Amino acid sequence: MIITRKATSEDLESLSILFNAYRVFYNQADDLKGAFEFLKERLLQQESVIFVAVNNNKIIGFTQLYPIFSSVSLKKAWLLNDLFIDPSARRLGAAELLLNAARKHGIDTGSKWLLLETALDNIPAQNLYVKNGWVRTEDIFYTLAL
Repeated sequence: MIITRKATSEDLESLSILFNAYRVFYNQADDLKGAFEFLKERLLQQESVIFVAVNNNKIIGFTQLYPIFSSVSLKKAWLLNDLFIDPSARRLGAAELLLNAARKHGIDTGSKWLLLETALDNIPAQNLYVKNGWVRTEDIFYTLAL
């Protein structure tokens, strides 16, 4: 049975392996040490909330949320920046459980909404989000490389 829970510093080693695989999936260089340090810093500084999916005492997936704010609504919101399931554990329902954990966290923190972005060609993820109540918007986002 898959459970979800907040990640702790005790999860860093196994979580870093998945986080590194996630980054490689998005065409980034393999950097396990960098992945570990990045996650360690986020947890220590309480700059993100990470939920993990655990099956048979093994972390098989995670989602990472970053706090943002809505000036118009005067409320907190969350950016669901990362969601990844170990390829060997896909189709077991872990992604849906992680989305539910993120939703509950948003509700529990009195947030206005959750926001996520995915690649245009990531159709399986888009289908999962729609199935779980997420609505695709027509907003136009711009980025500025620094």
